[in-house]
Amino acid sequence: MKNKSIFQGVATALVTPTTAQGVDYEALGRLLDWQVAEGVNGLVIAGTTGEGSTLSEEEKKSVISYSIEKVAGRVPVIAGTGSNNTEHCIEMSRWASAEGADGLLVVTPYYNKSTQAGLVKMYETIADAATAPLIVYNVPSRTGVSIAPETYARMADHGNISAIKEANGDISAIAETIRLLEGRMDVLSGNDDQTVAMMSLGAKGVISVLSNIMPKATAEMCSLALKGDFSAAASMQLKFLPLIHALFCEVNPIPVKAAMAAMGWCEDYVRLPLVNMTEGNKTKMLDLMRAQNLIA
Repeated sequence: MKNKSIFQGVATALVTPTTAQGVDYEALGRLLDWQVAEGVNGLVIAGTTGEGSTLSEEEKKSVISYSIEKVAGRVPVIAGTGSNNTEHCIEMSRWASAEGADGLLVVTPYYNKSTQAGLVKMYETIADAATAPLIVYNVPSRTGVSIAPETYARMADHGNISAIKEANGDISAIAETIRLLEGRMDVLSGNDDQTVAMMSLGAKGVISVLSNIMPKATAEMCSLALKGDFSAAASMQLKFLPLIHALFCEVNPIPVKAAMAAMGWCEDYVRLPLVNMTEGNKTKMLDLMRAQNLIA
């Protein structure tokens, strides 16, 4: 069986630097260079953390194109092309494939939801239409639909469905998924607080929010886990846990945008319906960032 992996280790679910005037490409360029230099194994552009749902189609395409050109093959670039409109997802996935994306992150259909049979049909149809490999993204807390382990097993032999970003939070279901897949697709953590636990079961890495602010450390943690040094990896996971919790104490990417602004990477600006972080939560997060020597 051929290796379908797009990456192993950590891919940063990158924020999109924005201001009231639009996307800040100068800040985005600096951020892309820094992430690569810090040793991440991939970059996810215009996903949930990148506020893909509130970028216009023109902005989303521009951010993806800019990122592919700027990264220039140094690490895989994965484009967020998911939608609850399957035809639109197909169009975006074809476009991103032609643009040079190394992978596509496709979320389950939100609001209109789906049966399990519909999920299989949808993902196979998109995978047939696009040339870049798909990462199936399961995040039921946002979408109202969850993919069953048996459903993943039905998709696993499709040559263009590469991996799962699993954010269902259910370790038992994740273990069953990994058991049923038998290595036919990579499983990636979609929750920073479960990365090492999932990798101990056979997951290959994480699509991470934490690595926006701690790319080198997150990459090191994943590298240790991939080498089988779960004791050292778990020690890092537990050390980072309070900060991870702070990054998710309000709706992502509100806290990580505030954190990135505190580090000087971008403006603390999010688009409605998101609003800036409450001062109490922000103060607690900044204290935790100081404890990790991320800010003065």
